[in-house]
Amino acid sequence: MYPEHASHGPVSRAVDVHTPVPLPPAVAMSAPVAAVQPGTVPAVASIVLPNGQVVTGYAMSPVQPEPLTVKPAVSRTAVNVMAGGVGFLAVCGGLFLLTAFITALTALITQLIVFAAVCFGGFVAVQVCRTGGHRGGTTVNIRKAVIKRNKFYG
Repeated sequence: MYPEHASHGPVSRAVDVHTPVPLPPAVAMSAPVAAVQPGTVPAVASIVLPNGQVVTGYAMSPVQPEPLTVKPAVSRTAVNVMAGGVGFLAVCGGLFLLTAFITALTALITQLIVFAAVCFGGFVAVQVCRTGGHRGGTTVNIRKAVIKRNKFYG
């Protein structure tokens, strides 16, 4: 099915190498002066190919590759994650401080209410339980009083 492997010798082919021959630069003829952009104009080169064709054009400088960009020591993603973590911690700290402030304010208001109740209760107790001295007004002994038509008869 497959042909037998036969040993073939190296194939020799005739190779012709052609080297381009540059032409001397052309002599400029007097022509009207035209506006030229600032800077230098590159020289025009002409060469004759082996088949007799003349190629004229500008010499091109080799293209320089763009310099490689230097990668930062820390990746951009790591920086973003770190910044997000710092922001999250700042928010958590702020919420903790807000909660602590609200708790302290609630405790202060509770203490003020208790203080006002104690002061008012003490004032009432002093007024009720005060003994000695004549207090103004009429003293009525309710046990012996007779109440008729919203009037006391003692």
